[in-house]
Amino acid sequence: MAIEIERKFLINNNDYKAESYTSYPIKQGYISTNKNSAVRIRITDKKGFITIKGKSNTSGTSRFEWEKEIPKSDAESLFLLCEKGVIEKVRYLIKQGNHIFEVDEFHGENKGLLIAEIELTEENETFEKPIWLGKEVTGKVAYYNAYLSEHPFKNWK
Repeated sequence: MAIEIERKFLINNNDYKAESYTSYPIKQGYISTNKNSAVRIRITDKKGFITIKGKSNTSGTSRFEWEKEIPKSDAESLFLLCEKGVIEKVRYLIKQGNHIFEVDEFHGENKGLLIAEIELTEENETFEKPIWLGKEVTGKVAYYNAYLSEHPFKNWK
């Protein structure tokens, strides 16, 4: 079983862009979401993916994740089955010490939201925090992409 161990943070400023070694657009939608799992379709500039994510543990740091690359044309076809609420973002990759931060700059209905994620090999793993890293939001459901697809950032009070 594949377990994703991940922590999420808000961003203090745009300095991450200067440190990024690459970026690419992402469009994603959800075929199914419920309290126990989500089935996601993702399209990048060149690839398609189908992903199944399970319910997070108590801390929100770990959960089951299965992902498979599929032809982009298949992902585009499966996108027609997705629920209402598309996630559009640009992902920036930043190397920091032995880790890579993924910073998502959201567009569309979630414009203005910036979230950094770091994948770890164990929940208590230490890592270097860049100066642009802000408040931790790990385990806060409002910052999950599946939640954002149904409750866009533009509607938050």
